[in-house]
Amino acid sequence: MKKFRILKSIANMKECISKPQIYERTYIPDSSLRYPIKLFQQMLHDLLASRELAWRLMVRDINSQYRQSLLGITWAFLPPIIMAIAFTLANQASIIQVGKTDLPYPVYVMFSTVLWQTFVEALNAPLQALIQAKPLLAKVNFPHEALILAKLGEIIFNFGIKIVLIIGLFFCFQISVSWTVILAPVAILHLIFLGLFLGILLAPFGLLYQDVSRALNLITGFWLFLTPVVYQVPKTGSFRYLVKVNPVTPLLITAREMATNTQLSQPTEFWVVSVITFFGLILTWIFFRIAMPFVIERISS
Repeated sequence: MKKFRILKSIANMKECISKPQIYERTYIPDSSLRYPIKLFQQMLHDLLASRELAWRLMVRDINSQYRQSLLGITWAFLPPIIMAIAFTLANQASIIQVGKTDLPYPVYVMFSTVLWQTFVEALNAPLQALIQAKPLLAKVNFPHEALILAKLGEIIFNFGIKIVLIIGLFFCFQISVSWTVILAPVAILHLIFLGLFLGILLAPFGLLYQDVSRALNLITGFWLFLTPVVYQVPKTGSFRYLVKVNPVTPLLITAREMATNTQLSQPTEFWVVSVITFFGLILTWIFFRIAMPFVIERISS
């Protein structure tokens, strides 16, 4: 009898292996927005669960970014250096008139350019992450937050490389700093979060339509000239209004002023944009989670 039961169990195991069970996932029509507490719990759970995957993706992307290049890590330094040289020569030749700056002009342009590039990287990062992971989105079920976290780590890593150049310039031009420099990373993080906020909002549309990525390149090119990267904020004129309403302006200026021992000129605007960024980031995160299943279904059909 006992031998018969063993043989029967072995037969059942073979049947299960030859005919594996198919597990079905059922989607209900109720929106997750109807259960906000459960939604936030799931969001936090997925965010924590995606840490290891995000780390592996970040390491892979950083390695591929600098390994498949002759100049390697030098590309992180070249854009701000070239931009600083070009605008410094143009300023000395009176081709452009930027007025007096708080820092020596080469340092001013280079530091501002590094901050601007960091913002642009954060703006483009979500869409780049989705495009790179497009073949996997419809095949592998994983927390999509891992893609954003990996890009966030890559942005911070790239900024850490560029800040070495800024520190070297501070020593060369003998620029003094105060204790406020330890607060500068807070303003820089707010600048990165503003880019992620806008980037996450556009990423699902960019995955569906290539026009979004092309439009981003055009918009950021024009946006640069509305940001005090190579000039001080104008004191008069209609152009001053455009620069002031630019959300990047107070974040970039505050980060620069905190790092250079300068009195803050736009503290109110900085906190207004920061608060909007914080709540906007949460709302776009919710939008991202709700939109991605529909986007994946669309691109895989």
